[in-house]
Amino acid sequence: MNIHLDFRSDIPLTDQLVAQIQHLLAAGELKPNDQLPTVRALALELRINFNTVARAYRTLDEAGIISTQQGRGTFILEQPPPETSQRLKHEALQALARRYLGEAARLGFGPSEAEQALTEVQTENSPSS
Repeated sequence: MNIHLDFRSDIPLTDQLVAQIQHLLAAGELKPNDQLPTVRALALELRINFNTVARAYRTLDEAGIISTQQGRGTFILEQPPPETSQRLKHEALQALARRYLGEAARLGFGPSEAEQALTEVQTENSPSS
């Protein structure tokens, strides 16, 4: 799984992990019935405490995104309804925005400067008329 945690972020690792799994699902990189790594395996891979992964999995389970089956593993549930999928995408986008603003603040920039930088990049990347 392609998960990157920011250990310097003010966002708790559990929340980062939940947001990243939601993003992978919203982006189609994780699909219904895909099996997730075990709590211990993912904790070792990410070099974090297994309780952090267990809390993230519990949050995702309570949200109806995954299901842990004793002795079988943890799986992505069937495709959520469109409104849930849209909510997941929106939550992933908000998490991305929080990470961006947090990193900008760490570098000494305020929200208006971060917004200006986004606008500049968007202008640079827009197709020519």
